[in-house]
Amino acid sequence: MRYSASHKLETREKLLESSALSAKKSGFSTVGVDGLMKAIGLSGGAFYSHFSSKDELFATIVERELRQSLARLGAEQNLDKLERCLKVYLSMSHVEQPESGCALPALGAEIARSDLMIRQQAEQWICRLQQSWAGVLHSDSLAWAILSQCIGALVVARMLASPDIQQQVLKSSYDEIGRQISSSKA
Repeated sequence: MRYSASHKLETREKLLESSALSAKKSGFSTVGVDGLMKAIGLSGGAFYSHFSSKDELFATIVERELRQSLARLGAEQNLDKLERCLKVYLSMSHVEQPESGCALPALGAEIARSDLMIRQQAEQWICRLQQSWAGVLHSDSLAWAILSQCIGALVVARMLASPDIQQQVLKSSYDEIGRQISSSKA
C-alpha cells in the first residue's frame, strides 16, 4: 500500500517528536530503532524510509531541539524577559520533566560524544543563543557564564535525589545569576 506524501511527513514528525521526548527523558542511545518506531505504532523497518541511520535521526533531533530552545530563550529578548526565562528554566518542573524542557542538560553528554558534524551543529545553535543573551546583557562573557551556569545547575539538580537540595541548587544559581546581572547594570 502506497501512502501519500503528507502521511510520510506526518509520520516523520511523529517519529521526531516521540524520539526527542524519549531522548530527553531516557537518553538517545538507550532505545533502538525498533523501540523508537514501536512508540509511534510502526515496525522498525519503516524507520529507514524516514532516516538513513539512527545517527541521522539524532542530528535532526539536536538541530530541531536547539532551534526550539533558541526560539523560546533567545528570540526578541529584553532583560525582563530573560529574567522570566531564567526563573522557568531554573525550576523544579524543568528538573522533573526533562522531556518537555531544554535539550542541552538532557542531551549534552551525548552531543559531546557525537561525531564532529553534530557537535558543530550544536555549537552553531548554542552560539546563536549566547549571542542573543550577550545582546541583552551587553557582555559576551556574562552570557557564556549564565548559559553555562543554567545548564550546569539543571544537570546537578537532576543528579540529586533530595528535592530540598535540588531546590537549593536552583535557587542558589538563580540568585547568583541575578547578582551577576545586577552588577553588570551598574
